[in-house]
Amino acid sequence: MQNRFIIHSSFISLESEVKEAISNFNNYSEILGAAERNVIKIVEIKNRKYTIKSFKVPNLINQIAYRFFRKSKAERSYSYANKLLELGIKTPFPIAYDLYITPFLFKRSYYVSELLDYDLTYRELVHEPDYPDHENILRAFTRFTFDLHEKGVLFLDHSPGNTLIVKNDSGYDFYLVDLNRMKFENLDFETRIQNFARLTPKKEMVAIMSNEYAKLTGKEEAMIFERMWGLTEAFQKKYHGKIALKKKIFFWRKKYRDVK
Repeated sequence: MQNRFIIHSSFISLESEVKEAISNFNNYSEILGAAERNVIKIVEIKNRKYTIKSFKVPNLINQIAYRFFRKSKAERSYSYANKLLELGIKTPFPIAYDLYITPFLFKRSYYVSELLDYDLTYRELVHEPDYPDHENILRAFTRFTFDLHEKGVLFLDHSPGNTLIVKNDSGYDFYLVDLNRMKFENLDFETRIQNFARLTPKKEMVAIMSNEYAKLTGKEEAMIFERMWGLTEAFQKKYHGKIALKKKIFFWRKKYRDVK
């Protein structure tokens, strides 16, 4: 099996250590987050901590597609992280990616980045309405999303767990993670509002985001709220419908039994 290893020029001195960490991936026990499809583990290299994300081996069709026609999720994550940093958008620093292929098929891939010490994610704002400074964080997050859109970034996985939030002396910093699904293009208004649809099922949160987005765009707040809430409701209906269907079809699988 062949492999293709790319490391950021700033970390060339750690190339052998990073390669060794990837080769020993299965021996590390500290897992970050839920490990349903892809697994993220925390490793320490020369007294600094990094994350290694191991992507699940794709199905046969995608093994062919990733081998010949499409960039892998690991390569896209690395490439998009560098692009975001060039645009002044924060993300854990990209260290390296590693691909394993055969002459005709794509197999396993890994993405390595710095481990970020963060305070919360957007998810806490959804589940903890009394979280300290809740409204100010939500408004700052809306300004962050507006900045993404102004810079031509469409983060297709703009969902509650994919923005890490760090408190600083003047407010909050926002870091994007899970980067393999992004587009870089000029965004029309409908696309921008659609990008909020997956974030929260709570109407009061959508109202705050609509209010802040109206200030930023100069557009009518009532119109923004109506469209943002309508798209949110449509997403929630579709999402819960898919979950209900999966629970019926895969009733023996614990992860679907446990969904609430």
